[in-house]
Amino acid sequence: MTSRTTRAVLIAAALAIILPLSGCVASFLPKAQSTRSTPTGEKVSADLTPFYSQVLNWKACEGGDFQCATAKAPMDWKNPAAKSIDLALIRKTATGTALGSLLVNPGGPGGSGYDFIRDSLDYAVDKKLQQNYDIVGFDPRGVNKSSAVKCYQDPVEMDKFLFGNSPNPFGSDAWIADQRANNTAFGAACLKYTGNLLGFIDTNSAARDLDMLRSTLGDKKLNYLGYSYGTLLGATYAELFPKKTGYLVLDGALDPATTSFDVGATQAQGFESALLAYIKDCETGKDCPFSGSGAAAMAEIRSLLDSLNVSPLRAKDGRELSSSVMFNAIIFPLYNKSNWPSLTQLFTTVMRGDPSVGFQLADAYYGRTADGTYKDNSTEAFIGINCLDYAAESTTNASLRADAAKLTSLAPTLGAQLSYDTSCASWPFQPTRTRGSIAADGSAPILVVGTTNDPATPYVWAKALAKELQNGHLITYKGEGHTAYNKSNSCVNNAVDDFFVAGTVPKKDPQC
Repeated sequence: MTSRTTRAVLIAAALAIILPLSGCVASFLPKAQSTRSTPTGEKVSADLTPFYSQVLNWKACEGGDFQCATAKAPMDWKNPAAKSIDLALIRKTATGTALGSLLVNPGGPGGSGYDFIRDSLDYAVDKKLQQNYDIVGFDPRGVNKSSAVKCYQDPVEMDKFLFGNSPNPFGSDAWIADQRANNTAFGAACLKYTGNLLGFIDTNSAARDLDMLRSTLGDKKLNYLGYSYGTLLGATYAELFPKKTGYLVLDGALDPATTSFDVGATQAQGFESALLAYIKDCETGKDCPFSGSGAAAMAEIRSLLDSLNVSPLRAKDGRELSSSVMFNAIIFPLYNKSNWPSLTQLFTTVMRGDPSVGFQLADAYYGRTADGTYKDNSTEAFIGINCLDYAAESTTNASLRADAAKLTSLAPTLGAQLSYDTSCASWPFQPTRTRGSIAADGSAPILVVGTTNDPATPYVWAKALAKELQNGHLITYKGEGHTAYNKSNSCVNNAVDDFFVAGTVPKKDPQC
């Protein structure tokens, strides 16, 4: 599965201190003719005309600094007239003369672009882009304020799903059976409360939504900034609509051709590398909790995870800090170097038998609030979208164990924690996407930004995507953290800004 990004992108600030389906299309949209011009003057087929020609009703929202609107999209792009869904939009109009709209996706999958722009506009894009573009955040289908995936209605049930701990030994047949049962029950709940929408939240459908949004916003070509999973969405758009690509920047890239096992293996090694970088930094401080350095500290962390498999730490609310919960608490701060002090707090407290910081980080990762409720449906959407985008490759216990052994060999500290994924083995709908490279033949230039020690979307994926794209151009940031634009250095920022504003394509990788 791909990585969860949105909260990890926002955690720098955080640690420093969901709609039903609507009815028939015909009830709210103009009658379709054989063909009709859209706001951009292009012609579309009769069944798509109502969507591409709809007028967005922008209203002041969120304190008056932003405008919000709701767009309609077909639930099934192959049968547009059947049912419609809602797509929630928010925008900050350009402070200068707008060159057009710039749509932004924060990642996930399942990340809310609406919340990202509303809460962290200056983190999403810098002042130069705010001056030159209307910045548009959107919740993709299945996510948050758009027509959304709904699963467990009681947060206690969600707690059991996310934090429940099997009493059986880690990796045993009984333990795997427990994971399968939990995932099967979760998928059944998602189908019960979401209905047929659950089968139409795939990335191909979301990319078609992007083209419709481009038209309703009045842009002849799409200008787009995608982080992490947002790079797959952007690349998919370029593959489907190469002639409609304007300026696309894909930061923290996924490689659409990589296998499921390679995703886990590359991420495991990426997180392992970032964790080792943290340890080396930790050693220079006075409060580092590790008695050894480098490999010894990594072994100490693995020993800690093994101990939590056998004897998880119980919190005051009754939840248990198992190795899987601890893993999420570890990787969350790894997304951004500025959050490494949180790792020191985490390891220090857990080694003393106190799970409180571990649950603070894990809860932030999942969007769980202090009162036990959940802020949004990002976890449900993350699983649902991934299960449609990626077919499970290892399904038997034997193949799961074989993969686990390989992952542990490649990443001795964290590899085991990315093993035994049965999330999609019994999902109610079959995958809709086939893994493969994306060339986007005939597209405009596309910038692909990669960070050399990105733990979640490792640098090798950015290099691969830039090479696969017929007109891809790599921007390398030599550093730590997940994604680089507007959070690394002026070299990256200038390359991206000059591309969006002046259309400047780097003659070669600037190696920032």
